[in-house]
Amino acid sequence: MQKPGPNIEFALKETSPKIGAGAVTGDKLSCTYDLVEQMHYLYVRVVKAKELPGKDLTGSCDPYVEVRLGNYKGMTKHFEKKSNPEWKQVFAFSKERIQASILEVVVKDKDVVLDDLIGRIMFDLNEIPKRVPPDSPLAPQWYRLEDRHGRKAKGELMLAVWMGTQADEAFSDAWHSDAASVGPEGVGNIRSKVYLSPKLWYVRVNVIEAQDLIPHDKTKFPEVYVKAMLGNQTLRTRISQTKTLNPMWNEDLMFVVAEPFEEALILAVEDRVAPNKDETLGRCAIPLQNVQRRLDHRPLNSRWYNLEKHIIVEGERKEVKFASRIHLRIFLEGGYHVLDESTHYSSDLRPTAKQLWKPSIGVLEVGVISAHGLMPMKTKDGKGTTDAYCVAKYGQKWIRTRTIVDSFTPKWNEQYTWEVFDTCTVITFGAFDNGHIPGGSGKDTRIGKVRIRLSTLEADRIYTHSYPLLVFHPSGVKKTGEIQLAVRFTCLSLINMLHMYSQPLLPKMHYIHPLSVLQLDSLRHQAMNIVSARLNRAEPPLRKEIVEYMLDVDSHMWSMRRSKANFFRIMSVLSGLIAVGKWFDQICNWRNPITTILIHVLFIILVLYPELILPTVFLYLFLIGIWNFRWRPRHPPHMDTRLSHADAVHPDELDEEFDTFPTSRSSEIVRMRYDRLRSIAGRVQTVIGDLATQGERFLSLLSWRDPRATTLFVFFCLIAAIVLYVTPFQVVALLAGIYVLRHPRFRHKLPSVPLNLFRRLPARSDSLL
Repeated sequence: MQKPGPNIEFALKETSPKIGAGAVTGDKLSCTYDLVEQMHYLYVRVVKAKELPGKDLTGSCDPYVEVRLGNYKGMTKHFEKKSNPEWKQVFAFSKERIQASILEVVVKDKDVVLDDLIGRIMFDLNEIPKRVPPDSPLAPQWYRLEDRHGRKAKGELMLAVWMGTQADEAFSDAWHSDAASVGPEGVGNIRSKVYLSPKLWYVRVNVIEAQDLIPHDKTKFPEVYVKAMLGNQTLRTRISQTKTLNPMWNEDLMFVVAEPFEEALILAVEDRVAPNKDETLGRCAIPLQNVQRRLDHRPLNSRWYNLEKHIIVEGERKEVKFASRIHLRIFLEGGYHVLDESTHYSSDLRPTAKQLWKPSIGVLEVGVISAHGLMPMKTKDGKGTTDAYCVAKYGQKWIRTRTIVDSFTPKWNEQYTWEVFDTCTVITFGAFDNGHIPGGSGKDTRIGKVRIRLSTLEADRIYTHSYPLLVFHPSGVKKTGEIQLAVRFTCLSLINMLHMYSQPLLPKMHYIHPLSVLQLDSLRHQAMNIVSARLNRAEPPLRKEIVEYMLDVDSHMWSMRRSKANFFRIMSVLSGLIAVGKWFDQICNWRNPITTILIHVLFIILVLYPELILPTVFLYLFLIGIWNFRWRPRHPPHMDTRLSHADAVHPDELDEEFDTFPTSRSSEIVRMRYDRLRSIAGRVQTVIGDLATQGERFLSLLSWRDPRATTLFVFFCLIAAIVLYVTPFQVVALLAGIYVLRHPRFRHKLPSVPLNLFRRLPARSDSLL
């Protein structure tokens, strides 16, 4: 039966955009932005004005500049009572949308009723010069203002006007004409920006012991533990087993911290005086700026820290110093990589300490070209609209394109570059609807996500594809549009890149002093919170919902759909072994006599010349690899709805996947899901029990639990040892192979004697309650 093909709607499509790779524009090569389509803009840089005349009764003016081009109008902010204002603002008008032939720059005086004209400057678009980087920026010039009749007016304005492309340095900070509806207060939220994740460290606190503690209740042995707090992270040691005034722990606590270190590490020694009551015996604060940094596994020196205690005397907080102290070893771990994203989609695997970084092996260049077919993500003025922007994350560098306002086919044509230190990494792209501009919901909405693993890319090849943007909704998977990307990975050193395949995936400290799975999961969660909090404080902010979606915060949550997908992935991996087993069974049963005879001949040759076995195996694998080269994948992988079991998922399973943690569903639904989970777990339990039974039967061959079976096996081993000693190995192998491949006429449908013996062996399942 033929497998159904992938859904064309959700498939990857190769595209042929008019990108500038090797294209000549005028007399210059467009090498800076060669992975995107060139977009031409008219730039107007308004710098400052001088000697502006007063228009008010007081003789002062409140000037601002209005830049007009056809129906488009951009305005600077206004200054109160200033005749020599400085704006330093850039306006960009897309050449595609220009319908006028005259650019008008007007200086006005802001008034309560009607703004007064101070003066204006007119430019003919045919006379405006072109500028192509790497030319230096065009120097602004002073222009004399004119009145409505073209006569010279008082005051001058410093301007620079030129035609350029999106490769211009002024592009990212410019006010764009396609965002005219946003207004001056919302411009900051629609600009393109590059962000850097904070540098993250693991902090290891080795709590060794404390001395000379003074408990409140001296009639009982203290039950002492140490509580450590760093920001919103709180960890505690176990209660010391030495119930004295000098307790010992020798326990490690791990935290995540970001540079610059803003908060101190607080340690408190507490005594459990009652089941729900603890008393602080002393505390100390340790600034992390003074903490040692460790780059390898060598131990660092420990230190004693004095514990301090505060008491309330007559309503005032007083500090009481006493001789209690705590013995600690605290250091910042520079030899680990702080995981802040899902391990399956890591974009960076380098250790924290820069001294341990290896040189880069290549450069990744990405052109975010456009999107098309986007769905309306919100309603504005009674009609559906989308204000789309794109975010990409690789390593510590995040990029955010500008927002294209009110468009289902946005064209960004922005190009970005990353250094590559390991090809076994993933770059993640996310498309979002901007909800923080006038008329927005106050929350950015997901449009879709794309991941590209660098190891699947050929070096120096440009991949231009349209990727489907897929989002899971409670109603099922939905295609929200397509995003067009151009990707190129350039290898700087082939030897270094191939050598990387022989190196451990993570820094060596992860293997010398490994962290537990639970520790890594907790630390990853803390690292994600720190990164999202820091990026949320940038301007414009990269908001928490964006960072969490890009870092796959919820990838560890239970999902019936994902469980099915993973099960069928395992079955797909095992399908090759199952196919080989079926083929061998056909050989043994002589379904194709010619093939079986050839296998007999090959087997006899390998037995007589065993030195040919390994060369034959490796030669066979080599030939398979060469044969498969013709059908090698030519496109990068993308989100696969069939692999994800997203195209035929039960509505209740979807509802369960979108449920909060802890659950917010009714008790009847939770009971039904719990029963379903118990049913699945029962089947898993049965399979695990069967595997345990087979293993216990194998162990009982020599355990004398069944004395008769063990006697038979022991004497069989003795006879086999004698026979194998006197008989050449090649003869034994030849006879065993011919017996296995014997003709069906000499076979019985009943199980073999060894299998019968094995199935009769006892297992410990009899002792289970």
